[in-house]
Amino acid sequence: MSSLLVEHTFLSGQKIQIVQGDITIESVDAIVNAANSHLQHGGGVAGAISRRGGPLIQQESDVWIREHGPVSHSETAVTSGGELPCRYVIHAVGPVWGEGDEDARLTSAVIGSLHTAERLGLTSIALPAISTGIFGFPVERAANVILGAIEGYFTDYPSSGIKLVRLILYDQFTLDAFIKVWNERCRNS
Repeated sequence: MSSLLVEHTFLSGQKIQIVQGDITIESVDAIVNAANSHLQHGGGVAGAISRRGGPLIQQESDVWIREHGPVSHSETAVTSGGELPCRYVIHAVGPVWGEGDEDARLTSAVIGSLHTAERLGLTSIALPAISTGIFGFPVERAANVILGAIEGYFTDYPSSGIKLVRLILYDQFTLDAFIKVWNERCRNS
C-alpha cells in the first residue's frame, strides 16, 4: 500500500508527489528502473522490478542491449511492464558515486526518463531514488538533484503531456531525506 506524503502542483497543472511505497505496484503509465548500463536486473530496485514483472522484462532488456549496446546516463532503454501494472519500464542509468560529475549525470538520468515518457505519450511516471542504493550516491544530495531536475523539466516544458511524477521511496531513511530536502526547497522558493 502506498502513502502519499507530499504533493506540489505547478502553475501548469503538473504534479510532483513523494510517496512511501513499492514502485512495483504503482498504477502509472511507466515506472523508472534504477538500472546498470547492461540492464542486468539482479538486485535492488532493478531486481524487485524484474522479479515482480516476470522474465519478459529481462528478456526485452537483453534484446535492447544486443540492438543498442550499453545504456548511457543521458539515454534510457524501454521495455514493457511485463506483469507489472504499468505499461512500460524506463531503464535509467544513474551515476556510481565517485566516478565524477555525479550531479550532472543524475540530472541527465532523470531528464532522460522524462523525455522518454514524453516521447511515448505518457501522462504519469514513477521514479525511485536513482543511484542511492548500491551506486552509493548520498541520499540528501540525490534528493536535491532529483527534485531539482523534475522542477526544471516542468519549468522548461510547461505544456508537457506528463501530468504526474511520483517519487516512490521504500525505506524510512530515504523517505526522511527526501522530505527534509523537499521542505528546505519549499522554504527557499
